[in-house]
Order: sequence, then C-alpha cells, then structure tokens
Amino acid sequence: MPASYAYLGPEGTFTEVALRTLPEAATRELIPYVSVQSALDAVRVGEAEAAFVPIENSVEGGITTTLDELVAGAPLMIYREVLLSITFALLVRPGTKLSDIKTVSAHPAAQSQVRNWLRAHLPDADWESAASNADAARLVQEGRYDAAFAGEFAAARYGLEALETGIHDFPETAQTRFVLVGRPARPAAPTGADKTSVVLWQRDDHPGGLRDLLGEFATRGINLMLLQSRPTGAGIGNYCFCIDAEGHIADRRVAEALMGLKRICLEVRFLGSYPRADVRPGETEPPRPGTSDEEFVSAADWVARCQDGRF
Repeated sequence: MPASYAYLGPEGTFTEVALRTLPEAATRELIPYVSVQSALDAVRVGEAEAAFVPIENSVEGGITTTLDELVAGAPLMIYREVLLSITFALLVRPGTKLSDIKTVSAHPAAQSQVRNWLRAHLPDADWESAASNADAARLVQEGRYDAAFAGEFAAARYGLEALETGIHDFPETAQTRFVLVGRPARPAAPTGADKTSVVLWQRDDHPGGLRDLLGEFATRGINLMLLQSRPTGAGIGNYCFCIDAEGHIADRRVAEALMGLKRICLEVRFLGSYPRADVRPGETEPPRPGTSDEEFVSAADWVARCQDGRF
C-alpha cells in the first residue's frame, strides 16, 4: 500500500493539478479531502503522510483558512512549495447561456480574482461560496448553482461545458502558491534558495511592538516575503503574525533572528525551512554585507578572543 498525500478536493481542483507537478506524487496515493482543515487533520492523526493545500495567491495574499489551521492545533511543518499560474473557466451545464446564469459559485479566494469580470458580464448574479472550485463544479452538476469558476480541466470530470475560458482580472501575473505539509521533522538541507516560515505571538501589546519583531530580521539583512496578521481569538486587537523570510534555519543570520524572536515573543511556532519555488539555487542575491555565515563566524571568533584577552 503506497503512502498517501491528502489534498484539498474533490478531484479537479487547482490543488490537485499543482500536486501532480511534484515528482513524488507519482509514487503516492492521492486522496481528496473536503476542506483544508480535514486534509491537515489527516496528517495530524496519521491518516496521511502529508497534505497539499493552497496558502497564498498573488491577488489576495495569504489564504486565511490555511494560515489559521497552521497557527492552531498540533504543530505541522512545510516541506515544499509549488507555484501555479491560474486562470478560470466559467463551467455550466450543457446548453446554459450567459443570460441563464443567476447564481455562480467558487472557493472564496477565487472571488477577488474574477470580481471585475463578474461585474462586467454577470452583474446581477448571486455569489455562493464553495469549499473548493471543483466542489463548486460538482454543485453545478447537481443543479445547485448555475455556474462555477474552476479550472477548464474540471469540465469533463463533472459533465460540464466551459462557457468562457481564460478568466482572471490579473491574467499576466495570477499565481497561487501551494505547500506540502507534514509532521515536524528535521528540515531538509539548505539549497541556497530557501524560505523560512514562522508564526509569532507578542509577549504584550506596546508601542513599537511590531517594529521590535521586524527588527530581528532587518538588523540581520533578512528580507520578508510574507507578513500577515491573524486574530488569535482572544479578543479584538489580539493578533499573531505569519511571516515568510528569505533563508534557511541553518543560515547563521536566520538562526540568530529566530533566537532573538524566541527571547522577546510570547511564543514562536516554526513552520519549516524549505526550497523556494520562484527561484533556483544560484539565482538569489548574496547576503547583505555583514550577514553572511562567514562574517557571523568571524564576529563570534572575535568576541571569544576578546573574552580570552587575545584581541
């Protein structure tokens, strides 16, 4: 019995398409789950080796459902990421015309990506959210809604037709980022083009609190690629911060930043260090002057010599 990967289903989602770009997906049983939460919980309880879920898109930023699930519950760790260019098709039952469409459905993250198209072509249609774009297609097949925004590839799976294709308000730059998430383990070795993800909780609310957190990265020349606040559930104004930073925990500058954050934060949740999907090793900018591993080692050696009276 092959090991299994859970993913946001049902069959025919962009998530499934992105998952199948991973070479190891060919050797795993791919099991669709009805939600991001259920896919991640399958990993937590040992039903699946890993889960593959969307975490960010180029229009709306972080996928809040995924971020919130990684913030709460038993810790999980990101091992891989995949970027997928996205365009939508308007899927309908055979014979449906644009003028027949009164209700449309898709995953909530899709709405912000087709908002202008909807306003121009279906201004009076009611929007109904679905657990995924493919699930919206399934609901159209069942007659629940008139049309769904999904991948054109999902039409045949659900017996639908693509009434319109190539739909996206930002067609040249639209991408969704997906991550492979598993149980905590030793991160893979650094590649030279890596990303580290963490969640930070402030010890207390005070002026300059966020500046203090970001300063741990800035003083070490670490660029941030995602910064998103999420409510903790402890009341209005209580937030944690989801951060993606360039570099690997094995890099001295990243390790020292995390140590600094651990000292000043109420809690730090490490979500993993993993290869970036947007660049390859050798294509990244070198560390800023004074922040390379060699310079950290040299500085530590200088302090040791000073302590020994050898300066």
